[in-house]
Amino acid sequence: MLIGEVSRRSGVSARMLRHYESLGLVRPSGRTGSGYREYSGEDIRRIFHIESLRSLGMSLREIGRALDDPGFMPSALVTDLIRQARDRIAAETELLTCLRRIDAAEPAGWEDVLQIVALLQGLGAKSAGVRQRTALSAADEVPVPVEALVEAALSETEPNVAGALRWALARSGDEGGPALLAKGLGSPVAAVRERAVRSLAEMPGDEATAWLRDALADPDVTIRGHAALALGTRGVFDAVPTLIDMIVEGRNDTDAADALSMLAIDAATVERIAAGLVDRIGHGATEAPARGRLTQALADIPGSTASRALVALSHDEDRAVALTAAYLLQLRDLR
Repeated sequence: MLIGEVSRRSGVSARMLRHYESLGLVRPSGRTGSGYREYSGEDIRRIFHIESLRSLGMSLREIGRALDDPGFMPSALVTDLIRQARDRIAAETELLTCLRRIDAAEPAGWEDVLQIVALLQGLGAKSAGVRQRTALSAADEVPVPVEALVEAALSETEPNVAGALRWALARSGDEGGPALLAKGLGSPVAAVRERAVRSLAEMPGDEATAWLRDALADPDVTIRGHAALALGTRGVFDAVPTLIDMIVEGRNDTDAADALSMLAIDAATVERIAAGLVDRIGHGATEAPARGRLTQALADIPGSTASRALVALSHDEDRAVALTAAYLLQLRDLR
């Protein structure tokens, strides 16, 4: 079979067949009387073998070794091809992500594109200082794409940089930010969920509030605490049980008590908060240090329930608790 026919049947161009011949991959078995290359059935099978191996991403040199070395073992090569394929996929995925973020920013011209690229590179810099400056210096005209900010905020371990990223997210005004951050709430890594909650806490709006409510059920006490403190400042009563737990356990208890006082805005909520504190004080397992913190939390809760609890606590078996309650009662009388 002549080269033209082989090319038509195999789909390999005549030029490529000549290239294979120059590399010694396929040598036509014969020549016609006129000197034209003539390929045998075995030659054609070898061509198809070459094309099959090329489809796996093998180089022509590797293909030559595979076909001509009887002792050649494919396992190591296949493992290396898998690694190369994964590297290519990762690189292409990173490029696609970058392009999508540039497109989402709706650049007006190439200057905008270049600025966005610089911002994206800054967020991924190894230097914490560069990352922080990038978050703080995002221009209003060409803002950092919110997806990039969220990704950076969920992965940032440097406190100062993390704070700058949360500020940038809150400042972005992008309505899609809370939903993107909420994906971090489903992470199996507690640190990622905590970063998501702390970022949501600085974002305004009902959607962020709704996600913070969900975070009250997180198995991690620190995450629940961040959510409860944020919700307390937003006037969400659902945070009260967690805030009381924080006071009992001594975790950010002063902030938790302040949040409770902010929630005590009417007679109904005042009584419910006071009742929750009193219930924990009367719990048999509540030790003196926790009773002391609960006593201090009652100081900023108005109403008769809190006052009666302080009277009872002024006779507590622990002298420090009793003295604290008595002092707080005197302050209430002076108001």
